Order: sequence, then structure tokens, then C-alpha cells
Amino acid sequence: MHQDEVYMRRALELAALATGRTSPNPLVGAVVVKDGAVVGEGYHHRAGTPHAEVHALRQAGELARGGTLYVTLEPCNHHGLTPPCTRAVINAGVRRCVVAMEDPNPLVNGRGLTTLEQAGIVIETGLLQAEAEKQNEVFIKYICTGLPFVTLKTAMTLDGKIASNSGDSKWITSEPARRWVHQLRDRADAILVGIGTVLADDPRLNTRLNDREGRDPVRLIVDGRLDLPVNSQIASSSKQQTTLVFTSEKADPRRTKRLEQLGLEVITIDGAPDDLNLEQVLQIAAHRKLCSVLVEGGGSINASLLKYNLIDKLYWFIAPKIIGGAKAPSPVEGSGCKNMADAIEVEDLQITFIGQDILATGYVKKPACR
Repeated sequence: MHQDEVYMRRALELAALATGRTSPNPLVGAVVVKDGAVVGEGYHHRAGTPHAEVHALRQAGELARGGTLYVTLEPCNHHGLTPPCTRAVINAGVRRCVVAMEDPNPLVNGRGLTTLEQAGIVIETGLLQAEAEKQNEVFIKYICTGLPFVTLKTAMTLDGKIASNSGDSKWITSEPARRWVHQLRDRADAILVGIGTVLADDPRLNTRLNDREGRDPVRLIVDGRLDLPVNSQIASSSKQQTTLVFTSEKADPRRTKRLEQLGLEVITIDGAPDDLNLEQVLQIAAHRKLCSVLVEGGGSINASLLKYNLIDKLYWFIAPKIIGGAKAPSPVEGSGCKNMADAIEVEDLQITFIGQDILATGYVKKPACR
């Protein structure tokens, strides 16, 4: 492996330390090398704090002069919550800058590299670009479309059921898989479910990690008639965990007032009670800088999100169990596809095991027009 690649992989490792913490900013890692030795490292911790390059250059100090900066994303060239990173790079006297990917943000997009090049710094781009783009898939989707990156997590038995005929769904997967899902929640800005899931399971939808303190995602509840019970775990914990309830104009105003008194925010959106505009839900989430949304709903809301091409990534657990039942619910309900040619395709599929459960990870293939 070439030394440049070694240093860039280290920069990617550093960037990953802040996964789920930088929204609406990207994940960025940086490494400063002088005479074959690492003299500075850093990563972007969260929005509003110094960027990765600044942390790495500060650690390197005067040793950065004449050295090489490896950074996973193009240094910014504009004033945001922090000064432009290009200024810090130039002032540090760096001779060479190796960048994994250009920044898709229109405020940056090539301008940072041009500024550094005009200052006499040697620029090289594209090293481990595919890895950098995958690491920042949330940021890229958000900055390029104005919508959050949406991940659907579901769990089913070998015969494709998410619950028994009686509605019992605890627990389909094993304890290791359930712990893994809490790591997903810790990285997500928001978690979305429909009212059916709330009524069936009375979930808390928070993050519970054994080895460290997690971060609770903002809860997005799709509830066209405001059937959310006031004694549910979600309602009773709404002052500890931000919760947005999306409903229709047909909802009872008295229910709205009661839920708001408990600390939930009720938002009326377009659509019928059983067919709310889910893209509008995601637009509102993005407006609030919720860049990643984890869906843990049932078959109905999963079907709606897939129907309108609103899902980007899938985490599909398959437990080694068979429960049967013609009427037992499945992960995707709705009307379904009429012909196999209309089936939704999944790309880049990877299969792993979490405990005894199979985990299929992939990306929803988007129609050519999108």
C-alpha cells in the first residue's frame, strides 16, 4: 500500500469518530505529515467547532511548514460558523495537499482547491474518493437534494413476517442485533415511525448503549388522526426527547392541544389521514437540519416510503425463525407491484451476520429520472 493511501485511510478513520455528530456538516478527517512522520491529526467534531484541518494544523504547529496535508474533503473557502480552512492551510505553510473528494456544497465546490493552488500549494485529488463519498453519503444527499438521507431498518423471520397473527413482534431478532440497532439510532439525527408501530409496540425510540452514553434521535411520528395515546412512552418522555407529530387537517384540535401540553410538537401537513405527504415530512426534517432519518416503521409506512422513492439505504435483518400465518404482517405492505418488472431493485448488497441473525445491507436503486 502506498504511503499516501496509508495516511488518507488514517484521515478517514479520524473522520468516522464523529459519525452522527456533525450535521448539517460533513464528516472530515485530516493528517499532517512531515519528512515521513505524522505530526498532526484532527477531525471535525460537530457543527460550529473548528474543522479537521484546523485541529491537525494546530497539533502540528511549525512542523506543518513544508509538509503534506491529507484531508478527506476539500477545505472550505468561505465564512460560515468558522473562518475558511484555506486560510489556515496557507498560513501553515503546507507544501502539498492531498484531498479525497471535492465538496459538493455549491459554496465550496472547487473554490477551496483553486485558492490553495493559487497560493502555490501542490494539489492532488481523488485518493480513496469512493470511500470518502460513502462515508459522507448523508451529507452528499442532504446538500445536493435538500432532503435527508433515509435509511430503512426492518427485521423479519425467514418466512418474511415482522409479527405473528396476534401482532406479537418481541423479539424477532437476537440481543446482539438489537444492540446493533441502538448504534444505528445513536448515529441518526431522527427516527421515523407510523402511528401503527406506536400503538402496537408502545416504543420509546431512544438510544440505549451499554458501553457509553448515546444520543437520542429526534422522533418523527406520522399520525394522521392523532391517535397517539397520552399515556404512551413517547408522550410521557416528550420533554426529554424532541418529538414531532405529523398529522392531517382532519385531526381533532383538542387532541392537538393536549399533545402540545405534554411537550410534543404537532405539525399539520398535506394529505389524507391514511396517506400523508411523507416527502413533506422529510422536507420539514431537512429544514430543521436533521440530515439523516432512520425508519423503524411497519409494513404500511415502509410501503409508502418505497412507493415514492424516499428510501436510500436498507438494513434488513432476517432471523432464523418461522412463524407462518397468512395474515401475519410483512415488512412491506400496501398494494405492491403488479409485475416483477416493476419490483424495486437493491444495489450493492452485502450480507453479514449479527449474532445469529442475517443482515442484508443495500441501496435502493433509484429510477433513471431521479
